[in-house]
Amino acid sequence: QVQVVESGGGLVQPGGSLRLSCASSGSILRIYAMGWYRQGPGKQRELVASITSGGITTYVDSVEVRFTISRDGAKNTVYLQMNSLKPEDTAVHYCNKYPPASRYWGQGTQVTVSS
Repeated sequence: QVQVVESGGGLVQPGGSLRLSCASSGSILRIYAMGWYRQGPGKQRELVASITSGGITTYVDSVEVRFTISRDGAKNTVYLQMNSLKPEDTAVHYCNKYPPASRYWGQGTQVTVSS
């Protein structure tokens, strides 16, 4: 069974930065378009950023310019660099295929932006 594991979350002050990592026991990170998703308190899960196998990226308007999604095929890892973090970025962050597949939802990693 392929597992997806997110890491790198934590507590950060407004304006700070974090880099999230997504690793997989299988090859999905190399083959498929991947996305970072988040679910804030009382909100539905939403797509934050996506990257194709060829490296084409898209972002939701609220994180454009501040976040950067990337992938390292050699390390079988997908990253989300988050800069200029805001309190409204507080959420559990997940990675999955884009579009997502239910069997690849992991536990996520909590990002909390607060002073």
